Amino acid sequence: MALLMVGIGGLEASCDRSAVLKTMALGSCIAVMILDPGARCVAMVHIALPDSTIAPDKARTLPGYFADTGIPALLTAMLAAGAKADRSRYIVKLVGGANVSDPNNTFNIGKRNALAIKKILWTLGLVPKAEDIGGRISRTVSLEASTGKVRVTSPGRPEWEV
Repeated sequence: MALLMVGIGGLEASCDRSAVLKTMALGSCIAVMILDPGARCVAMVHIALPDSTIAPDKARTLPGYFADTGIPALLTAMLAAGAKADRSRYIVKLVGGANVSDPNNTFNIGKRNALAIKKILWTLGLVPKAEDIGGRISRTVSLEASTGKVRVTSPGRPEWEV
């Protein structure tokens, strides 16, 4: 098994069937995962904020940090890894977007991330097949290339699939 860890703002793509992509501690951040089942390629980006205009320099060095730069960068990485260009076959899943440290809903980062991500995916002709977003729990997620399974864990809860 090739474990590829995805940090905040990071992204990974692999067509290695033994690959497992994993990111931890998704609070308001969202993991966008894309699977090309025909090529058995998987990709994941750990998005922290919806819009890169607040920090263009950071977007250039860490495009995965923002929804508007991270999703296009993820698709580019998938193609470079060996995924097919036909996006109609892609399976997209989303995990995260919780409200874990904003009890008064002052910033709503999780909700804003989810809306930005869905809008960008829609403009690219992609629609999430499944999602586990919102709520008030932190999540850790892994994506297995061999099966396409997305496994989610959260402290004090049994593992579940998305």
